Amino acid sequence: MIEQTKIEYEKTILIGLITQYQDEDKSTEYLDELEFLAYTAGGEVSKRFTQKMDSPNPKTFIGSGKMEQVREFVEENDIGTAIFDDELSPAQQKNIEKILRCKIIDRTNLILDIFAQRAKTSYARTQVELAQYEYLLPRLAGMWTHLERQRGGIGMRGPGETEIETDRRIVRDRITLLKKKLEKIDKQMEVQRGNRGSLVRVALVGYTNVGKSTLMNSISKSEVFAENKLFATLDTTVRKVVIGNLPFLLTDTVGFIRKLPTQLVESFKSTLDEVREADLLLHVVDISHPSFEDHIASVNKVLDEIESADKPVIMVFNKIDQYNPEVIEEDDLVTEKTTAHNTLKDWKQTWMNREENAIFISALNKDNFEEFRKLVYEKVRDIHVTRFPYNNFLYPEKYLYEEE
Repeated sequence: MIEQTKIEYEKTILIGLITQYQDEDKSTEYLDELEFLAYTAGGEVSKRFTQKMDSPNPKTFIGSGKMEQVREFVEENDIGTAIFDDELSPAQQKNIEKILRCKIIDRTNLILDIFAQRAKTSYARTQVELAQYEYLLPRLAGMWTHLERQRGGIGMRGPGETEIETDRRIVRDRITLLKKKLEKIDKQMEVQRGNRGSLVRVALVGYTNVGKSTLMNSISKSEVFAENKLFATLDTTVRKVVIGNLPFLLTDTVGFIRKLPTQLVESFKSTLDEVREADLLLHVVDISHPSFEDHIASVNKVLDEIESADKPVIMVFNKIDQYNPEVIEEDDLVTEKTTAHNTLKDWKQTWMNREENAIFISALNKDNFEEFRKLVYEKVRDIHVTRFPYNNFLYPEKYLYEEE
């Protein structure tokens, strides 16, 4: 199911809607994210199409007039792929393919494709393959043209099954097999986690591409793969870290994203066991992103889904070196100040001031890194001496670490 292929940038277009639940600014933001996803998957976006509608057209997602505009652009510019911002129903996908005569994928399919490219270990590949088959199963009917029902008549009666039914049965059998394989790997990983002893476990969580792997490399002095693309990390990485003389385990996990496909949430719940079993969460936030507050809400929603919302959390606001607030000129009497104009100092005086465990850093440049290590040391120490009261004297109450 998963093929390792050389990525060549193909010409794509993006299609999204502006609805009562998703205004123009929000739609633009989602399409920005979709364009980054397309770039990560190996696509070059030629144009974006948006339409104002109360709800998606049940037949073609967008209206017939807008669809005609898209069709003309696709034909004139030799577009290979049209990417829709929301999940398409099998019927919609089939109808749109007939009109546009090019490859039609939605956000879910695009994320699955990126995961397929990024999966390196057997465990990650199995999880992605399971999600792909579960996405594929209801769409089998729309993917084939040669699977019409067998004709009736003399010599044609009898129990037999059509080819589409055969394919569905094969896919269902494959899904069952993959689930059993994942159960087996889960048991092996449970044994591995049990063999790590009683060390305090700290997990990095956050939106995709906020700098978790870069932070992991900085604090653990390891070489975890990090790249400025979405979902650079799929495989969970665990490293032993020592701050001062206090050891603990640090885990880098897969990033979250808005509109995350249901199939992937289900498939990767076992990977997120590392988060479930963690004693402390480092919630990494890209403060330079204009929608970082939405990102925080999306991550908290997933944490709630995997029953990890009540764990101790340190909010790590990363990429302060890239934060550039919008500026209002002194003679500008029209523009109203919004959160986009907040400086870091302004942000620290908002709801973040109520967060006791909040720190502003740059993982890449190691800005405020010493304060970050002190905060982690204190929180890990509190958990450690609670677990091992007789070890209290080993770890001083004050952070005594000096940079090598």
